[in-house]
Amino acid sequence: MVDSLNRLAISFFLGGLISLLTITNPLSKIPVFLSLAADLEVGATSREARRACFYGFLLLTVGLFAGVFILEAFGISFGALRIAGGLTVALIGYRMLFGTSDAAPAGGNGSFAFFPLAMPGIAGPGALATVIGISSEIAELSGGMRRVTAYAATVASIAITCLVIWLVLHSARWVSRHLGAEGLNVVARLTGFLLVCIGVQFVGSGVRTFMAGA
Repeated sequence: MVDSLNRLAISFFLGGLISLLTITNPLSKIPVFLSLAADLEVGATSREARRACFYGFLLLTVGLFAGVFILEAFGISFGALRIAGGLTVALIGYRMLFGTSDAAPAGGNGSFAFFPLAMPGIAGPGALATVIGISSEIAELSGGMRRVTAYAATVASIAITCLVIWLVLHSARWVSRHLGAEGLNVVARLTGFLLVCIGVQFVGSGVRTFMAGA
C-alpha cells in the first residue's frame, strides 16, 4: 500500500512539475518582467517578483481544487476538458515554436505583480487548463487516500514551479545578460515543441475517456 502511494505521489509530482514548468516557461517571463520593473529599485523589483509567484501559486491551487466542481456545475465531461485543455496547450506551444509573440500585456502604473505577471503570466490559460486536467484525473482515482496523495503531490509541484519562477525573476538581469536574446529565443522554441507534445497527449487522453464512456 505504501509503495503504491509513493509511486502515485512521484507520478503526479513529476507529471505536474514537468508540465507546469514547460507551459509557464520561466525564462520567457524575463523580457516582460524587466520591462515592467525598469523604473523600480532592486528591493521593489524583488517584492513584485515574490508577490507575483505567491499569487500564481494561489490561482493554480484554486484551479486544481475547484476544477472538478466547475466542470460539474457546467456539465463538462472530463474528456471534453482534456481535449480543450490539450488544444489550448498545443496552440500556445505552436505560437512559441513559430515565433508568434505570446507575451503578457503590460500593466499600468503601480504594482504589476497580479496583472500581468501572475495572471496571465504564470496562471495563464494553458497552466490553468493543465491543473484542471490533473484534477479530473485525480477525481477518477479510487480511494480517498490515493486522492489525498495525488492532490498533495500536485500542490507540491505547483509550489516548486512557482519557486523556480521566482528564482528566475529574482536573477532576471543576470540571466538576460548571459543568455542574450538568441539564447532566450532558442529556449522558447524548444519549450514550444514540448508544449505541442503535451497538448497532443492531453487530447489523446481526452479521446480515450470519451470512447470509454461511449
